[in-house]
Amino acid sequence: MAVRGAAERISSAMRALPGIVAGSHRFGGMEYRLGRREIGHVHGDQLVDIPFTRAVRNQLVSTGQAEQHHVHPESGWVSVYLRRDSDVDRAIELLHRSFEMASASPAGPSEEIG
Repeated sequence: MAVRGAAERISSAMRALPGIVAGSHRFGGMEYRLGRREIGHVHGDQLVDIPFTRAVRNQLVSTGQAEQHHVHPESGWVSVYLRRDSDVDRAIELLHRSFEMASASPAGPSEEIG
């Protein structure tokens, strides 16, 4: 089940971050970028995909904070399914983490995935 209004909550949180640009994602939904780097993208009120390094991805998956990417499980990307309000909060926290990593390092997450 999707969380009604999740995409709008995420959009509000992301647009509050400095330098974030929102735009249509090539596979549907909305993506958020910092310069040329994608911070993550949202597929409606159902799913959020976020890039990390593989090491961070492994930690997030092992602690249950995210799942491996729904299409590319071997990449550094994670997926967060939006089934309840707490999932939306967690997705926003992880998007902020992706933003912080991209802001801090010119070699931060940049791997393109759908």
